Amino acid sequence: MSSVTPDQPSRPGVDVGPGARPAAPVGRGRRVPAPRAGGPRRSRAPLVVAAGVAAGWAALTSWLPVALVLWLFQLSEGAASVPGALRAGLAGWLLGHGVPLDTPAGPLGLAPLALTALVLWRLARAGVHASRAIGARGGRSPRQALLAAGAVGVAYALLGVFGAVLAGASPVRAGLTLVVLGTLGALVGSARTTHVAGLLAVRSPEPLRDGIRTGLVAALLILGAGAGAAGLAVAIGGGDAADLIGAYRTGVAGQAGITLVSLAYAPNAAIWAVSYLLGPGFAVGTDTAVRTSEVSVGALPAVPLLAGLPRGPVDGLGAGLLAVPVLAGMAAGWLLARRLLRLAVDDRAPLRWGPLLGPAVIAGPVAGLLLGAAAAGSAGSLGDGRLAEVGPVAWQVAAVATAVVTVGALVGAAATRMLSSRTSR
Repeated sequence: MSSVTPDQPSRPGVDVGPGARPAAPVGRGRRVPAPRAGGPRRSRAPLVVAAGVAAGWAALTSWLPVALVLWLFQLSEGAASVPGALRAGLAGWLLGHGVPLDTPAGPLGLAPLALTALVLWRLARAGVHASRAIGARGGRSPRQALLAAGAVGVAYALLGVFGAVLAGASPVRAGLTLVVLGTLGALVGSARTTHVAGLLAVRSPEPLRDGIRTGLVAALLILGAGAGAAGLAVAIGGGDAADLIGAYRTGVAGQAGITLVSLAYAPNAAIWAVSYLLGPGFAVGTDTAVRTSEVSVGALPAVPLLAGLPRGPVDGLGAGLLAVPVLAGMAAGWLLARRLLRLAVDDRAPLRWGPLLGPAVIAGPVAGLLLGAAAAGSAGSLGDGRLAEVGPVAWQVAAVATAVVTVGALVGAAATRMLSSRTSR
């Protein structure tokens, strides 16, 4: 039986002799030894390698779906081939970035925004992967975030120049466009991965954060309303759209390709519907106008998406569509006031007018810039002649959206505060 010293209490079945090791506490697992100082660190990839791999993967994953869809589309003309589909995929991929293409009918510059959204998502993921590979994750370093995004943008632009040479597009235009788009898209991912975005949010004034959040909510609500209006218009004209698809006299694969190409332009139609609801409307050719007060169009190309165009000006109950953007702004203002009222209750302090109305005023320009940028991206050309201008005018959309959202957010926020103060009495 082992001896027990006074400062070593004994436990049954545990040896506490002079040479014994202390036992681990009951109910706890064994401790994991701490890593030694100066141990081997996790290897980091060079910036050039990380950016090249991330940009290449982003380009490949956004180009392959385009090549497949255009191969199906070529079946409608009976000229489908793998080399032709790959080259057409490069051309369509560049078009999704906003790089115009030279066609026998003239320059084609109307970018399919569904493809643009896919490209931006893949670029954001490229920024995430490049930041992680160089060890910048969670470092809160703006320099590392910018370096990762810039390197991805340069590598992406080089791929765009190579693709433009193969597809017959302008290499200079492709390089300049893709370096800007690649850098901005990758910066979204690198800023989040390095936590720079959170750092900027914390350091920015609270009214500015609330105003940006409210403007983003208002813009998304208006875009949702535009998407609903465009979908309803296409559904009403579904018979005409089906006739246009059937007029191509192709098989199931070809009709599927035509449908997918039309779906790629569905976000464009949603933004055109937003411009229609706001008032400026949009054009489907030079000297044409599609507004709630006027519809003036000529001969249109056989595109199924255009089957939902309105036949004439809006009258009667249809004029209530003009109130949709205002209601979206009021809803954003209501959400802003509800959030600030909850914070005021938690802080046990009354909500003052300044912190409430200031963000509502900021929300207008934020929503205007977002919707104006979307309108600019949705417009373009479908060739020379009368189809050289298709889509809304960006500055008109931005100006009207700024005014509408500002008024709506102010009304919604002020009404919510006044109603809540009466209820609390």
